[in-house]
Amino acid sequence: MNSWFRQHRFALGDAFRHLFKTPGNFLLNVLVVSIALALPFAGLTLIENVRPVSEQLAVEPEISIFMQMDASRERATALAPEIKRIAQEAKHPVKVEFIPREKALSTLKDKTGLEDAISTLGANPLPDAYVVKMTGFQNGDDAKKIKQITEKLQALSGVEYVQIDSAWVERLAALLQVMRLVLLFLAATLGVVVVAVVFNTIRLQVMTQREEIEVSRLVGATDAFICRPFYYTGALLGLIAGGVALIAVAIALNPLNAAIADFARLYASEFRLAPLDAVATLIMLAASAFLGLLGALLSVQRHLARLT
Repeated sequence: MNSWFRQHRFALGDAFRHLFKTPGNFLLNVLVVSIALALPFAGLTLIENVRPVSEQLAVEPEISIFMQMDASRERATALAPEIKRIAQEAKHPVKVEFIPREKALSTLKDKTGLEDAISTLGANPLPDAYVVKMTGFQNGDDAKKIKQITEKLQALSGVEYVQIDSAWVERLAALLQVMRLVLLFLAATLGVVVVAVVFNTIRLQVMTQREEIEVSRLVGATDAFICRPFYYTGALLGLIAGGVALIAVAIALNPLNAAIADFARLYASEFRLAPLDAVATLIMLAASAFLGLLGALLSVQRHLARLT
């Protein structure tokens, strides 16, 4: 075990030694890789900030059921038990309120101030209606159950039109799903870029140390011993570039939050973008190091074999 640790400590030290030999090239490679990583990191930061907001939205669908104009009052009120039974199929608390057409007209006059204009219509143009309020929904996916209920309510005898106000929640959930897919595609594409940059960097380093590798083999060094410093170099490149990308994204949040604050104030909100939490940050750094290691592994396995 001590020998294993000693070999890895030597490989890590050798990786640092070669990095400090050409700090300019290393910093340029870090810059290129960090730019590639910054885009998916920024997208993930945005999604992680928006996701809790979407989940905390009060998703309380309200279904408005408008009766046919020629439906009698008795026929309209008789539908109350059936409407409540159908609404309870979502297994959430339900409140059913019947709104007579006279009350609806009075409310319209009071809220719009168009009493004189409405009076000129003569007969009441509004039908009897029901308002079904449902609570206990957590997100847009949960609210999709309302579609089935809406279809059953629309099929009731005497019902002219059914309107639901939770469509915007489903649109928000669908938009977030699209953003996740775009982010996944972007991350995969730029991950290939990172691997390619590290691959080329390690290839040049292998070529530069060609004579050193040949001498090491002559004195009995194994391929694992020779490859190990290059693996550490690739992992370090990915790790440092990932750290730089995360710092750049965190710094960029300051001017963004200044602009968002003015917009959020219009909606009486204090929403602001926050950097990724510690767990997500560690995961991103580990992913960056893995991409660097993968690029180094592919490069070493290919180019070292040519030196045999």
